[in-house]
Amino acid sequence: MARPVFTLGIEEEFQTIDPITRDLRSHMSKIVEDGKITLHEQVKAEMHESVVEVGTNICKNIDEARTEVVHLRRQVIELADRVGLKIAAAGTHPFSRWQDQPITPDARYDKIVEELQEAARSNLVFGMHVHIGIENRDLGVYMMNALRYFLPHLFALSTNSPFWEGRETGYKSFRTKVFERFPRTGIPGFFHSASDYDEFLALLIKTGCIDNGKKIWWDIRLHPFFDTIEYRICDMMMRADETIAVAAVMQALVAKIYKLKEQNLNFRVYRSALIKENKWRAARYGISGTLIDFGTQEEKPARQLILELLDFVDDVLDDLGSRQEVEYVLKMLEMGTGADRQLAVFHQTGDLTKVVDYILSETTHGL
Repeated sequence: MARPVFTLGIEEEFQTIDPITRDLRSHMSKIVEDGKITLHEQVKAEMHESVVEVGTNICKNIDEARTEVVHLRRQVIELADRVGLKIAAAGTHPFSRWQDQPITPDARYDKIVEELQEAARSNLVFGMHVHIGIENRDLGVYMMNALRYFLPHLFALSTNSPFWEGRETGYKSFRTKVFERFPRTGIPGFFHSASDYDEFLALLIKTGCIDNGKKIWWDIRLHPFFDTIEYRICDMMMRADETIAVAAVMQALVAKIYKLKEQNLNFRVYRSALIKENKWRAARYGISGTLIDFGTQEEKPARQLILELLDFVDDVLDDLGSRQEVEYVLKMLEMGTGADRQLAVFHQTGDLTKVVDYILSETTHGL
């Protein structure tokens, strides 16, 4: 029996930057309006006017995903250039103040701001989301339960937001600390089945907590409208190569868990509270700290556990055609995450505008 395709869809949230001040600057939907001529629904405004999101079409494999991610980056950079702006890829802006950034006029965003108030207005953060196609919702819930364990490992690789409003935060990802102010975020709990999951959603809707399943902003979720698992934990990464590498690992994890299931082997499911301990470590230290190996009940270097993760998925990479992309993770471990590199520039220059310049140059790397 042929394995499922495990399609990919990748969404990236970019910053629009004033090339003189290097501060965030509103594109006033101009990039989105111009982009819809060529990119149609692949380019969207976000809640703040200095954010632009692009999303790939459904991709059959990682090669297609790379082509689309590179194309979309080129296009959005060109669109920004036409209106005198630059495009930057990082989880937070090093010094911009959310208080100075206007909210996009839109009934949906108005409703979120009305409900969540300053938590929404201050949510000036930038992420990368990856959808992996699944066969059915029961399989999706099974996958979500198992994949939660690996979220901190993936997150550690993506950390790219060490600054907030001009301060060095001490975190490799402060983005996640900002986003945690929203309800229904973080590591999800365990669900027994798709019906269990759907009953949970129905209860939230019935009791007025949410009006649809998209108001659940967990680090991984079964998408309410598409047959996909959606990873939502990662910071926006600087290089397209980094985005593709992490997306390839995400796809490989789904394929590996599926392969084990086909062999009647279950991946052990851990408590959310334990996984949250690793998520905190990843936010604080990135790949430079330790994570807990809950199988052996030991602290281990994050880099070591990420290498063990690569070994874990190794036997599905050739079928997926993603070996080269996954092996780029080795380069990421060598050169450091986006946060590590931002901090190195700042410690060398003491100048956050130089950090923005570095982010801008890395955003175009390999395009």
